[in-house]
Amino acid sequence: MTKPHSKSKKGKSKAQPEAKPTPKLKLKSKPDYKAGQMSASKILSYDHKVLEDAQATRRYFGKFERIITHLKQVTILSKKQGLVTTAEAKILLTYLLGLSYTFTALSYKFLMANRIGDHNGNLLSIDKTDSGFPIYGEVLHMAADISQAEKHLKSLPSQKRLKQDMVNHILTEQSTPTKLQYALSQRIYYEYLNKRDLFLPGNDPQGIWISGKKNRDERSYLIHWAIYDSQTNVPAIYMMELEDTGRKALPRDERRWPRVQSHLMAQSMSSLKLLTIARGFDRDFDDLHPKFLRRFNIGPMYSHKFTEQRGPLRDVLADAKGEPGLDWALSWSVESLVSDSTFQEKTGMFSTSQREIYRIDTLDSRAAEDGATEIARSLILPHRAFQVLEEKNPASLKNIRKYVVGKNAKILSYK
Repeated sequence: MTKPHSKSKKGKSKAQPEAKPTPKLKLKSKPDYKAGQMSASKILSYDHKVLEDAQATRRYFGKFERIITHLKQVTILSKKQGLVTTAEAKILLTYLLGLSYTFTALSYKFLMANRIGDHNGNLLSIDKTDSGFPIYGEVLHMAADISQAEKHLKSLPSQKRLKQDMVNHILTEQSTPTKLQYALSQRIYYEYLNKRDLFLPGNDPQGIWISGKKNRDERSYLIHWAIYDSQTNVPAIYMMELEDTGRKALPRDERRWPRVQSHLMAQSMSSLKLLTIARGFDRDFDDLHPKFLRRFNIGPMYSHKFTEQRGPLRDVLADAKGEPGLDWALSWSVESLVSDSTFQEKTGMFSTSQREIYRIDTLDSRAAEDGATEIARSLILPHRAFQVLEEKNPASLKNIRKYVVGKNAKILSYK
């Protein structure tokens, strides 16, 4: 994998591929919101799946809890292998912790799925074909709930009071206190929303100073932000290393920093190449020079139980389904774009600005189409699924790195 901190060299402009053509997207019905409530019947489409009972919902979130734990281990191993820097690993772990909190919060929200009457709004919808994650509308609705969390917490009894009421109900009524269980699950859900740093639909850019002097002309920052992509229903984490030649340090510049944040969030779409994002930023900000851009795509997640696969993974996961919890695989891809050199572009009658030339192998049709210097694709999967994969040895998966979860939960890396 390309290291991020390569020095730029002066040189002539090279021909580079233009923006990524708009891909053919599957038609999906959009979520419908009325008075803060999402209509489950209107967000369903052929590639969405509703988890219709509490047991399936608990198994789904239990699977993701283990997967995110493995992802943290993969991040630490990637740092040891030199595939990510120490700063990048720290940022990744922060976002993965937020993603873990988000999934835990959603697990409490849907804990009593289909056990409190005919309430479709209490059922979780996931993308069963291209993601394996909850659909974007679920995360968006959770983000909307944050603004009401404190109000709900004031109206709900404390956890201690609800648990005591449940005990009393069992002793006196001799029945399951379903309504109290639901109230407790919602209490914990809103506590997570109120106190935890969750992974939201949009996580605004933050800057880390990495070199130079903060009050001098040349400063370098690592900017990071993340989104829950509405097109792919997959979390994506972005990191950009840039040089700042402005008069004022970027994070303290009230004129530039809000514009930078808005620009980056607006351009964070899976349908855009890294080259398109970097060149657009380079031309919009004359005193900010993006030297390195990276996108981490966390997913899709494939599971024989919850998703529908195509290609070689379908047979691999079907054959690995014998043992509970071992029928899954998670795709982890890292797109990188590195500045190779610079040139001066005339921006006015008496002014010029530095522009970046990005390293793209124009003779490689795949690299030109991807708009990236390098794309590293990995697959994280349990040992049983890996054994089946090795036996079948499909050609399309030969050249990707495999992170294998051993029986003792230790992560092993194979290339």
